[in-house]
Amino acid sequence: MTLVRAKKHLGQHFLTDKNIASKIVESLRPADKYKQVLEVGPGMGILSDFLLQKTEYETFLIDIDTESYTFLKKKYPKLGERLINADFLELDFKAKFDSQMAVIGNFPYNISSQILFKILDHRDQVHEVVGMFQKEVAERCASKPGSKEYGILSVFLQAYYKVEYLFTVKAGVFNPPPKVLSAVIRLTRNETAGLGCDEKLFWQVVKAGFNQRRKTLRNAVSSLINKEKMVDNKTLDLRAERLSVADFVKLTNEIAENRQA
Repeated sequence: MTLVRAKKHLGQHFLTDKNIASKIVESLRPADKYKQVLEVGPGMGILSDFLLQKTEYETFLIDIDTESYTFLKKKYPKLGERLINADFLELDFKAKFDSQMAVIGNFPYNISSQILFKILDHRDQVHEVVGMFQKEVAERCASKPGSKEYGILSVFLQAYYKVEYLFTVKAGVFNPPPKVLSAVIRLTRNETAGLGCDEKLFWQVVKAGFNQRRKTLRNAVSSLINKEKMVDNKTLDLRAERLSVADFVKLTNEIAENRQA
């Protein structure tokens, strides 16, 4: 079977180490929380080989690369409609999957943030994510308040998911090897329903705070607050990077209350 060429414009770096592939797949913990798993960017199927051995869930594969799709169609002829030739970022989750699911993959590094925001958009359906990312992105996802890596993505992911940095992966186990280290993280959706605040306003506050992260929140979110009514709010004298998810939720509620007063 002809091998698939890694394409730079698709950010493809094919994992070649089967031990790491197995370790990634074993990091999924369905525990009756979901029955369907979607692998993003399977390439030549090194993760798929292990996923398709599992009987506790049904595995789907999606790849935008037509060459990979053709290769995988020959390799896994029984997959049928569970092999999807499409852009993950355009996928209609509700039309394709029954209910709760997981997403796994050696994700293309050039669209890793877009993949995570897509997952956030479908957080009601995506219970768990196990993925390989550029190490810098993985660290950003798991970073804590006060660190230089902490930002918009950190807050949004940690608002809805438990984020675990699992392990680092060296460049030599990929073909072609990337110029950076990689890392695998696991996201497990929080059991609590909602954040306890106006979530649309929460997103606006977080984005505004980090879009001008060198400014204090009083200046960064000035368009969202009633300055006169919130003059004594000490949180607004901090920068966004100092606030935890709980702090942002509290601030969102305070802004909402002062708008109504």
